[in-house]
Amino acid sequence: MSSVKIMDNKKTTYWKSLEQLDNSPEYLKFLENEFPEQAAEMSDPVSRRTFLNLMGASAAFAGLAACSKPVEKIVPYVKPPEEVIPGVAEYFATTMPMGTFPLGLLVKSTDGRPIKIEGNPLHPASKGGTHVFAQAELLNMYDPDRSKDVMNSGKKSTWGDFINAWRELYPSFVENRGKGLALISTSTASPSIARLTETYKKKFPQAQWFVYDSAGDDCRIAASKALFDKSAMPVYDLEKADVILSLDADLLMMEPNNARYARDFASRRNLVLADDNLNRLYVVEGDHSVTGANADHRLQVKTSQIGAFAVALAKALQSLGLNIDKSLPDIDEHAFDVKWINAVAKDLLHQKGSSLVAAGKSQPANVHTLVYAINEALGNIGNTLDFYPLTDQLVAQSGQLAEFTKACKAKQIDTVVMLGGNPVFDAPIDTDFENCIKSVKHSIHVSLYNDETSQTCEWHIPQAHFLESWGDAVTFDGYRSIVQPLILPLYNGHSELEVLNFIVNGLDDKGYDIVRKTWSGILSGSQFELQWDKVLHDGVYENNLNPISVSVNKSSLQKSLSELSSKSHAADGALQLLFKVSPTIYDGRYANNGWMQELPHPMTKITWDNPLQISPVLAKSKRLKNGDMVNLSVHDKSVELPVWSVPGLEKNTLVVTLGYGRKATGRISKDVGVDVNPLRTLTAFNLALDVKLEKTGKSRSLANTQDHGSMEGRPLVREGNLEEYKANPEFAQEMVEHPPLKNLWKDHKYDTGYQWGMIIDLNKCTGCNTCVVACQSENNIPIVGKKQVGNGREMHWIRLDRYFSGDPENPKVVNQPVTCHHCENAPCEQVCPVAATVHDKEGLNLMTYNRCVGTRYCSNNCPYKVRRFNFFNYHKKMEDQDKLMQNPDVTVRSRGVMEKCTFCLQRINAAKHTAKKEGRTLAPNEVKTACQQACPADAISFGNILDPESKVSKLRDNPRAYAMLGELNNRPRLMYLAKVRNPNPELIKTEPNDKHHG
Repeated sequence: MSSVKIMDNKKTTYWKSLEQLDNSPEYLKFLENEFPEQAAEMSDPVSRRTFLNLMGASAAFAGLAACSKPVEKIVPYVKPPEEVIPGVAEYFATTMPMGTFPLGLLVKSTDGRPIKIEGNPLHPASKGGTHVFAQAELLNMYDPDRSKDVMNSGKKSTWGDFINAWRELYPSFVENRGKGLALISTSTASPSIARLTETYKKKFPQAQWFVYDSAGDDCRIAASKALFDKSAMPVYDLEKADVILSLDADLLMMEPNNARYARDFASRRNLVLADDNLNRLYVVEGDHSVTGANADHRLQVKTSQIGAFAVALAKALQSLGLNIDKSLPDIDEHAFDVKWINAVAKDLLHQKGSSLVAAGKSQPANVHTLVYAINEALGNIGNTLDFYPLTDQLVAQSGQLAEFTKACKAKQIDTVVMLGGNPVFDAPIDTDFENCIKSVKHSIHVSLYNDETSQTCEWHIPQAHFLESWGDAVTFDGYRSIVQPLILPLYNGHSELEVLNFIVNGLDDKGYDIVRKTWSGILSGSQFELQWDKVLHDGVYENNLNPISVSVNKSSLQKSLSELSSKSHAADGALQLLFKVSPTIYDGRYANNGWMQELPHPMTKITWDNPLQISPVLAKSKRLKNGDMVNLSVHDKSVELPVWSVPGLEKNTLVVTLGYGRKATGRISKDVGVDVNPLRTLTAFNLALDVKLEKTGKSRSLANTQDHGSMEGRPLVREGNLEEYKANPEFAQEMVEHPPLKNLWKDHKYDTGYQWGMIIDLNKCTGCNTCVVACQSENNIPIVGKKQVGNGREMHWIRLDRYFSGDPENPKVVNQPVTCHHCENAPCEQVCPVAATVHDKEGLNLMTYNRCVGTRYCSNNCPYKVRRFNFFNYHKKMEDQDKLMQNPDVTVRSRGVMEKCTFCLQRINAAKHTAKKEGRTLAPNEVKTACQQACPADAISFGNILDPESKVSKLRDNPRAYAMLGELNNRPRLMYLAKVRNPNPELIKTEPNDKHHG
């Protein structure tokens, strides 16, 4: 995508893929067939019956396959409570318990059914935003493939049968003090589970408890224990950080607490005045992460050499007078870019006390110990970094699963209870976990699905979703909250808390009573009910936990440093394989979620698959094209999967995402992707070094969206650096020269009443995709399946374009959300033969669905390519649970109808209705669109552009504001704030200039 180079009039190419950069024949052919009539004729080997069956597996909007109805009956009130008004939505505070980092939520409920998830602005973990996984949980709850029956040895059973079976075993465990009993849980931060854990240990002192998580985060805690003699978790304050150095830490997307970190980071990217203080982000990594894509400077380093890089940084800091430790090991000075390291060291030291160095969760503990020591020497601890003690958290610890399997093989365990997780699927292959479970006398698994682990166990208990359950959670910095259910369990499930209470105490208590018992020790006795109601209302309890004081243990630091080396454990030029948690389906828990499967990967833009990501350099040397199949081997294990070239990867680094290739979850996840867990071992859990790659000669089609909506070289994104902005704040508006814009007919005046507009700050957008799923949830948008995505027929109303520029081996990245621009002079309206797309007096481009006859002229004439056409009736024959999830305020579209973003017209009308009843006008920022409200980075603003007090009105006056393709005289209501990077002046001259490609 070519655009005009900022300030110097040189040509800079913005490109989405390597095929586009090379103008390959395959890419040109795709462009020819994407939008004309031939698009409907592209080959599709999947039959209509198969396609509709696939859609039926999604609780999103297809529901065509048969599925038993939920046992719980959802019926209207016979006598509704006075405060409940039919059709009027209510919001309830609850908490999403995702490992040890819960997220505060507000859930919209209509007539007793939850239909939309938002962030809780009162909860410090969300600050009003969410992440992509929170948005997807609604579909997980309604999923018709969720387990509905208690299973005993593969046959349907009942909860009562399980109660009777356990009560026969319970007395012997009490008598034998728990001998032979083991419990396996995932990481959790529940005060109630913590209380029951203590009861379990007291009642069954000879029993064992193991914590395993395929996406665990124990290295940070292990490092704090080694360095400070205290088990503690670091919590960052990016709002205070002027300079941030990320060492393989995807803080803005996949690291724990990412919703809060994205909000805090983006708050320091505000740029209104030239002297505004922007933060600066350095990223050192082997893969290409979302955080790396947002970096001001990014350095490619093998993941196995991150520790050595940290040593090099420490030496550079010490050479500048900072005292870290005298026993830093020798390193090869030529292993890294010395000038780059020295510049970063100076910058960190210059911002002493307001800088931050963070290592990623996949890095070993000894890397974290050195990083902690560097932060202490820089004075960051207590400012940008605090350590908090473990209070009610159970954290997965490496090696515990190996201890469990060892105990099983030694016949020390005959009964195992598993709360969540799926270790049969994702445990390291050398633990032999599946055979261990089969060898024990009794095995019990609680999970949402009858998955791989449940099918291996004697008993499977359907788990209630957190939106159906009572529970609680606490953040590491001490903010407690309650998990409040929004609906009765749809599929007769029981929460992990209820099952654990029954296992420990033998009592079939309700989750509500269990949580109340825990909180009776948290809230004051005389004021319990009042405080309980306040916590339920606010969604968070006041914090009474302070960070702990820490001091580096020099001997522990020296021991850790002795384990670091300047050389990789692999030979130079050897391949390294990174196992990464998927930014769409996580570790497989969202594998049956159609929204997440169809959500493009932030960097590759691949949907419905997990190809092996390789660098352009490696692809060229191995003569590999996108989609070519390779045999990937680690030691004596191998898998076959397609490749995808990703600019910016370290040249010998391979990346593969976990969670795909599921065999037992549901119909959506069937035959999707490749299971790479057989390549993981206890010693190669996050990184494998003994890797071989062989081309098979076969290929596979991959569905990606990175080339959809190509705009034929017209300028889209506009960016510069801070120095250029200070010299010319209006550079973004001056990039495109055009003659005076004139209409062919008399202008309509949009100068009265409400006039709606949106503005997106490219400085804040991280490319996390949260807005895409939020829009899909809010507007009843269907999934279409892999083949239709391959045909360019994805239905997302908002897409997130990702552009590379510069050197393909080390490119810069810009993310740009694109939705309907609601042009005042809309090209789509001029060509519709039936006036189905029209403009209203408030500046909104509207669709009259009943008029649309499907000519698609409007899509052909839209320069932004944001209109979507229903080639199939994705909403037909919906099951009852599908209907429960639908937003009643949004029309469900049928086959043959064009649809697009409406600026959440239903939210505008609801706000105007409320204001009218109260006899007032709308407040300046009262209306929030779904994408705006969900965005963790607060990158989207919406409101009345005629109101001088509205945020959107003020931002439109920002000198960075520009209209995409404004030279076409469309007068769009969606505008952007140009991206401004904050590079280190010492490094600007050392980095290659953007090159003109194509």
